[in-house]
Amino acid sequence: MDNDIKLSIDLSPAEPLWKIAPTRDENGNRVSDFLMIIPRLRHKPEHHIKRTLDDIDRVLKQFKTDIVFANMDMKLNTLWVSFKPEPGLFMQIASTIKLHVPEAVLVGDMSPRITR
Repeated sequence: MDNDIKLSIDLSPAEPLWKIAPTRDENGNRVSDFLMIIPRLRHKPEHHIKRTLDDIDRVLKQFKTDIVFANMDMKLNTLWVSFKPEPGLFMQIASTIKLHVPEAVLVGDMSPRITR
């Protein structure tokens, strides 16, 4: 299996993630995943977009044995990452992306933190 992560970038209509994102790794184990939004990325100057994508690529390569899929949708300014379900890995990957791309926002269910 090729462990090089290919970050697919396309400005044409994206293929739905349910069609392309794997639900299992090469051993048949279920994968975990998360979504990050990078607000207004596609409206930034080209050099900023390139630097941001290079930063994301560098981070993903740090975890290349654990990440099974990554997709950057430039139309929606979203990054989807699927990875092996190892304890603590979610936080390691997401926080490393956030460290290198500070404008990236993790999408998640915040309802347990909301008090009424």
